[in-house]
Amino acid sequence: MADFFEALDQKHIAMIAAQPVFFVATAAEGARINLSPKGYDAFRVLSPTRVAYLDLGGSGNETHAHLAADANENGGRITVMFCNFQQPALILRLYGRGRPVLPQDPDWSDLAAHFTLMPGTRQIFDIAVESVQSSCGWGVPFMTLEGERETLKKAHRQSDPAQWEAKTAARTRSIDGLPTRATDRFITGE
Repeated sequence: MADFFEALDQKHIAMIAAQPVFFVATAAEGARINLSPKGYDAFRVLSPTRVAYLDLGGSGNETHAHLAADANENGGRITVMFCNFQQPALILRLYGRGRPVLPQDPDWSDLAAHFTLMPGTRQIFDIAVESVQSSCGWGVPFMTLEGERETLKKAHRQSDPAQWEAKTAARTRSIDGLPTRATDRFITGE
């Protein structure tokens, strides 16, 4: 049975902090539904009704494109899901409105201060939580974390900054052709 909450409580926040992976889903009119797994130390609870996550450059920029295409004055629709792969069994979904904040945006510095920037940091997604849903998670398997996969950060660390910026600047469309904004700088991070 699912339970709904207007905001995150301390139990939810503790569960989020213990998870090494989370999933992000977005959808825009006429585009594929995007569902992405995220790892690293990239998620922050900023308040009971506001969260954010650090996004590294990867194979696409669908979340950014979908949030921009679906945006109203509060941003575009986004769902973030956490699964507890240990005890107690629990699935937690955060429903809200998100917006991409890029390094060239005026509010970047304040938001970035909550994170340790990593090589290839592209943007931070700032999410206003509209509702929280918990459900049993009884069908989710037990799993143990072996470790983080360092491949993405390593690839960004080895990138030539000028080439990375040129490649990123050229990526102004999603896989479905929706517009995105490119970051204006290479972030070395760590």
